[in-house]
Amino acid sequence: MSDSHPLRDSFALVGKSGDEVPRYFYSYLFLIAPEVRPMFPVAMGMQRDRLVAALGRIVADADDPEKLVPFVQQLGRDHRRYQVVAQHYEAVGQALLATLAYFLGEAWTPELQQGWTDAYTLVARTMVQAAEADSAVNPPWWNAEVVRHEQRGFDLAVITLRLEQPMAYAAGQSVMLEAPMLLPSVWRSFTPANASRTDGIIELHVRAIDGGLLSPALVYRLQHGDVLRLGAPVGNRLGLPVSEGRDLVLIAGGTGLAPLRALIEEIAWHGPQRRVDLFFGARDSHGLYDMPALTRAAQAHPWLRITPVSGADAGTFENRSLAGPVLRAAAWRERAFYICGSPAMVSATVRDLANAGIPHDLLHFEDVR
Repeated sequence: MSDSHPLRDSFALVGKSGDEVPRYFYSYLFLIAPEVRPMFPVAMGMQRDRLVAALGRIVADADDPEKLVPFVQQLGRDHRRYQVVAQHYEAVGQALLATLAYFLGEAWTPELQQGWTDAYTLVARTMVQAAEADSAVNPPWWNAEVVRHEQRGFDLAVITLRLEQPMAYAAGQSVMLEAPMLLPSVWRSFTPANASRTDGIIELHVRAIDGGLLSPALVYRLQHGDVLRLGAPVGNRLGLPVSEGRDLVLIAGGTGLAPLRALIEEIAWHGPQRRVDLFFGARDSHGLYDMPALTRAAQAHPWLRITPVSGADAGTFENRSLAGPVLRAAAWRERAFYICGSPAMVSATVRDLANAGIPHDLLHFEDVR
């Protein structure tokens, strides 16, 4: 994008109006294009946050096409699951320009309007092209039938799905999920707890989040035979390739176990084998919900060692770090570390591992900002 500074400056100025900006945008959009309202959830709070975050990233990376283009292309592919088509982008563009004009007032000059128009046109074209290319090889979503729903505690369930058609994914990748029979248009990200299988089976570990929409519905209301929708797999931060063949230390907090268990299965099936130590942390022993399966895996694979840590052994839950028991167990020279759990747990554990001298390029985790 040419001369992105006016875009950044004007976006920063608009951002001072806070939540009123996305509220105005969506009100305007639904007024001029009421047919798009069913594509969005009834509760719009998280959707408004996502709009601001996406616009902020686009503006911030406007001068870095190596970052911007893949992000925008993924946005285009992601919007296929909402049944967005090319014609919808015109209404979105109108709503965006109207929102900027309203909040900028006299600062909304013809030159600034042209700059935002050109920028949005480029972004929309890139999204449409990516969506069209993806439609040639992938469906907008994969249907997955619930074949087992196992309660593992009052707020946690292990859900087994069977895909109606094949979906290839790498261990550690995540998928967006919708339960249309429970909460239509509400999508949340989950990571399969198993490697990709030819029988189409996917296992999900779901904890009901206080105040959440979808996770409590999945834990308490989902039934055998229900059909969920899964978006295309995304992400590479927790994939095996980033470890470059090193021995591994896996650190899981709660249902953060899921992607790490998938990595273990991927190594067992496809190799290359290497030493793997998994530390599974929970507030109490009830939180160690998957120990029977982990114990069986360790018995079957001599290269795998499982260390459950709970209560005081798991460290101080005030700062959520699981680094303590890991660092006390061994020196771990040249190991690659994978950390997965709540944002607070990941941030604290990564911080403590880095402070202990673990090189940053050996610490692999999802972005928790």
